[in-house]
Amino acid sequence: MKMQKTSRWSGTSGASLLALALVAAPGLALAATVEDGDGAKGEEIVVTADRRDSFSADYVQAGTFRDARLRDTPLTIAVMTKDILEAQQVRSVVDAVRNTPGVTQAQINSAIYSNLAIRGITLNNFTNVRWNGVLPIVNLIEQPIESKDRIEVLKGAAGLYYGFATPSGIINLVTERPGKAPVNRIDVMGDSNGTIGGSVDVSRNLGSRAGLRVNAGGTSLETGIQRSSGSRRFISGAFDWRPLDGLEVLLDAEYNFKTITEPTEFSLPAAVNGVIAIPPLQASSKNLGAAWMQGRGWETNLLARVNYDFAPKWRLALAAGQSYLTRNRAYSSFSGYNLGTGDGTLSVAMTSGNDYKNVIYRSDISGSFQTGPISHALMVGVSYYTRDSNVPTAVRYSFAQNLYNPVAIPQQPNPARIIANPSRVEDFGVYIFDRASLGEWLQATVGYRKTDYSDVSKTSSYKIRPGTWSYGVMVKPFHWANVYANYIEGLEPGPIAQQIANNAGEVLPAAISRQKEVGIKIEPIRGVLLTGAYFHIRRPSAYLNSANTYVQDAEALYQGAEFSVVGEVLPRLSLSASAMVLDAKQQSGNAAVIGKMIENVSKFSGSIFAEYRVPLVEGLRVSAGMFHVGRRAVNALNQGFVPGYETFDIGASYDFNLAGRRTTLRAYAENVTGKRYWASTGSSLLAQGLPGSVRMSLSTRF
Repeated sequence: MKMQKTSRWSGTSGASLLALALVAAPGLALAATVEDGDGAKGEEIVVTADRRDSFSADYVQAGTFRDARLRDTPLTIAVMTKDILEAQQVRSVVDAVRNTPGVTQAQINSAIYSNLAIRGITLNNFTNVRWNGVLPIVNLIEQPIESKDRIEVLKGAAGLYYGFATPSGIINLVTERPGKAPVNRIDVMGDSNGTIGGSVDVSRNLGSRAGLRVNAGGTSLETGIQRSSGSRRFISGAFDWRPLDGLEVLLDAEYNFKTITEPTEFSLPAAVNGVIAIPPLQASSKNLGAAWMQGRGWETNLLARVNYDFAPKWRLALAAGQSYLTRNRAYSSFSGYNLGTGDGTLSVAMTSGNDYKNVIYRSDISGSFQTGPISHALMVGVSYYTRDSNVPTAVRYSFAQNLYNPVAIPQQPNPARIIANPSRVEDFGVYIFDRASLGEWLQATVGYRKTDYSDVSKTSSYKIRPGTWSYGVMVKPFHWANVYANYIEGLEPGPIAQQIANNAGEVLPAAISRQKEVGIKIEPIRGVLLTGAYFHIRRPSAYLNSANTYVQDAEALYQGAEFSVVGEVLPRLSLSASAMVLDAKQQSGNAAVIGKMIENVSKFSGSIFAEYRVPLVEGLRVSAGMFHVGRRAVNALNQGFVPGYETFDIGASYDFNLAGRRTTLRAYAENVTGKRYWASTGSSLLAQGLPGSVRMSLSTRF
């Protein structure tokens, strides 16, 4: 399908614009010179919508890469388009990102929210998940997918623009926005486990210079797990206004609520002769906990952006946003069990009124200029991020339980809300970035960020003022191929000790990671992108030691290669395939962990998903996918491993007219073989994969 576009703010040269697009702030949409499939230059445009009806994307929307051509970005980036999200009936972030290699669920089960690791490095749930490239949302509740136009995964360090965030990468959730055409859409959905719900999507132009889009929905949740149910609801709005030529105002708001039973996890037994006995996989429907053990969260996200073209080729971008979450949680784990008799202890940690608030302010000036034959795209900016955390002291209960014959666990009252140690994080940064281009074939980048970071609570005070660099080079031997290399220094917030640790809740010191990457991106035909990259990341390592204390006293090395092919490989066949080989080991620290594999890291992972548009039946599509994760260590000492697994999915959709309205019926069966597997591990915890289901939906547009 032809890309939709409009011509405004024209007059920027191709080389300068490409450079500017790669470093521009969110909301930046200055004119770009776009090449047609044959290499000829097309008109200077601003991208207002990417290609539709495709697994492939032309452009990326995250952070410094706003409106840059995906092929020309000098990092590994995966984009899950709306077509993939709908083809797979995606209902969570983890559902979406399994299409890119090296992304796995980390530590906890996926019923409550998507706690993820990329390239073996766990995301920080306060800084690594972004909303429209700017707002760091509090990712402790599952995000609504219905209101998202795409999900982007930027792998690796991103400290220059985003400040303190783990070098795993950035997951960017791009919301749907009002377009030229009005939208009226109603969806009803359900699955074989008993989930049922619906959503609406309405978009209108408010005159010639403004538009409003509203998404809303609600769902009664059934996971297929015993004594487990819940509900969710959301409403989101996007308002775009262009009061003057060259002035753009973008406003976003979203309210999100979810409550769901959090199934009990396994806490692994102590090692015997250096080996931990992995419990046998149970029926995926088994739950050792109780229905009242809910994770219940309310979240509000607000974001405002203003873009002002104050001079030819120069723009001022301003942004401000807030993400606020409050939640109650009853986390349970099963420990001290005898695999012969099944007798053990179920422990519950209950908290009420966990409050987190992220606030961000960002401003930058960006523009392009010439120095002789060299085109420069310069950005100078400042950002200020704060996080206030009020985590109550957990009240803990213990009950006798049996693995093979679970007994009912009596409900306990909500604990008192006692905030013993409130904390505040502040991250103030100034940065400068220049991208220099010599013609169309050679580009070089250099950037520097100076940061003032502090993490202060009643019991500790940590401050650091690092300066970090990034630089790289990209060569374009042909208009359809790019080769790049980069070096990036990343800033990491201190990890937080988990509930089972003796120092639960302790925030460890912030640190700096270092990444090197070389890669190639090839677009042999329009709509098909092939990528390959080798990466090498060094970072401080935190783990649960033999004394059950969460410590950060080592350095870890993550190196590997990944490959992908995405797009329409044949006129009627869309493909998304990827693979990663990863070697992640402890390089230093305690002698007991040196040379060991990083926990919950698979040496090989990959996926393939294809959709075929059946020529004999107009409107019919069939799809199938395979997703693989290799074996992983359960702790830093590598005293046990969970086996690798593959799951298989199949799906179909049919477009037809219902009373003159465009309607789509979809069915998607996940894990059709009923595979039992460990979805996540780490810190001597295990969480089993959720039961498979057949998902169904009916969408009507009018």
